[in-house]
Amino acid sequence: MNDWPLDTPALAVLEPDTRAELGRLTPQTLRRGTVLFRPGDKVAGFALMLSGRIEVFLTGANGRELLLYAIEPGQSCVQSTLGLLGGGDYSSEAIVAADCTLVMVPRGPFLALMDKAPGFRRLVFAAFAERMGDMIQLMERVAFQRVEIRLAEALLARASGDRVRATQAELAAQIGSAREVVSRRLDVFARAGWVRTERGAVLLTNRAALERLALTGTL
Repeated sequence: MNDWPLDTPALAVLEPDTRAELGRLTPQTLRRGTVLFRPGDKVAGFALMLSGRIEVFLTGANGRELLLYAIEPGQSCVQSTLGLLGGGDYSSEAIVAADCTLVMVPRGPFLALMDKAPGFRRLVFAAFAERMGDMIQLMERVAFQRVEIRLAEALLARASGDRVRATQAELAAQIGSAREVVSRRLDVFARAGWVRTERGAVLLTNRAALERLALTGTL
């Protein structure tokens, strides 16, 4: 038996025999840039994230991408849950954004645990409910919130210090817009003295103004 279930705080709610059963599965490491699944792929299992980050994207017919959600330790992939419980295939693409370690619970053991292990069932449905709430909030922002507000929020959320390491295409995917739109809004921010753009990065030069825009919608 592997010790990882005992070292994973999110699994503390599980029954001892459930943790022991999961402990027979071996964690795997995936490097940044690895594609975990693509549209049309069969759902093979349920991923338990131990470290790292996976981003799940939806691509439209026009080629535009939307970042649906990210999976980090303690979080779940709603597409995997839906596929395992309902039998559907993936309709999105998942890419490893930061080297990660995960345990893949195959379809058979996953469904068996859902039937017999109340703690595991509660864990899955709680994570599913949280993820669905996040996706509803995303849809509300994309449908009703102005692009410049979404962009300000994304810059503040991704900033390490005053630097955001992201391309304009990555920012566009995160806020559900087009790269050209993000480029124009960044130009507006730059002329106002709020940011300075660099290759593959954005430097925040007036964080207070961005915070005011994100909070109140005031330019």
